[in-house]
Amino acid sequence: MLKKILVIILIVVVLAGIFLSKRITQIRPSPTIEDSKTSIIGFSHIGLVVEDLDVMLDFYQRATDFELLSRELVSENAAANKLFGQEDVRFEKATLKSPNMFLELTAFDHQTDTLKEKMPPQGPGMTHTCYQSAQEFSGYDKFKKAGVELLSRGSEPIALGNYGVTYAYAHDPEGNMIEMEQMSNFVIWLMIGSKWAKENPMWMTQVGILSPNVSRLTDFYKEVFEIEPYRTGTYGDNIKMDEVANLDSLSFEAAWFMLDGKGKKLELMQYNHPVPTPNIIYERSPLELGYSYSLEVLDIQKEYKRLLTKGVRFISEPQRLGPFWICYAHDIDGNVFSLRQAIDPTYSQQNFL
Repeated sequence: MLKKILVIILIVVVLAGIFLSKRITQIRPSPTIEDSKTSIIGFSHIGLVVEDLDVMLDFYQRATDFELLSRELVSENAAANKLFGQEDVRFEKATLKSPNMFLELTAFDHQTDTLKEKMPPQGPGMTHTCYQSAQEFSGYDKFKKAGVELLSRGSEPIALGNYGVTYAYAHDPEGNMIEMEQMSNFVIWLMIGSKWAKENPMWMTQVGILSPNVSRLTDFYKEVFEIEPYRTGTYGDNIKMDEVANLDSLSFEAAWFMLDGKGKKLELMQYNHPVPTPNIIYERSPLELGYSYSLEVLDIQKEYKRLLTKGVRFISEPQRLGPFWICYAHDIDGNVFSLRQAIDPTYSQQNFL
């Protein structure tokens, strides 16, 4: 009973302080992906196509201490060619296992001389993923030590309100944006579990996508997940938020879907001021440098057929590759995501739940 009362108190504090919202249109603790009638379990992987696999693998291992689960070279593979919609696909892939999902770094042969640019916070596209930690095992400090280039202002993570969480944005060695969240022991105890957090000093949480039309993108993901977002709103008038994004007088619209496990969310945003999210819509190739993400499903053939009827654009039908059945798709903004059904239980999110 005491814990329930404390949870209610914390929620009230968060609602009063987080982002100093101008307008909150919907905030409620549910639904989650467990309420969906689909066979989607939740997030499986964060995918990151990189130019130099050795450099990026070294960086992320030093910053996170995640376990290197596998590293493999794939070439002359008919399933891979179908999966990516190209002939003679050749790539090297390293899979890191965080406490609650996977980070997959992939280098394709054709990316050798690709020009890299730093991802701006306003997007468009999948701009970042988030790494959470307890304040006493600060992920911010670990990423700084590993050589991350800070985007946020100042030399310390930033508290948006008095609710026990600090934030910062940064760029990895190839310009991919990351978010770092540090949580107080009280928040850890309420939301994550102190024992779990001590055993797992850093974990992954959200997929962040910036859209020129966040309402349209939200409607798309409502069809994919068959649940409503648990929170939507318009946010601004917070100088601390300006410091995180390094943009003055920042305002944006946002929606969040609650996925599986330890706080994993899909975060959809549209910056309005001072730099609007550019109105650029195009179908990214899954071989392009940058982010994608995957959803684990229990029945990939069923989900593939269901989403086809919803108008989702797939690159190919499901293919068996390594420990998964996989198919790549585009959301309505052209961002890349995949469906995966684990063949090898080692790679299933059900091990984390």
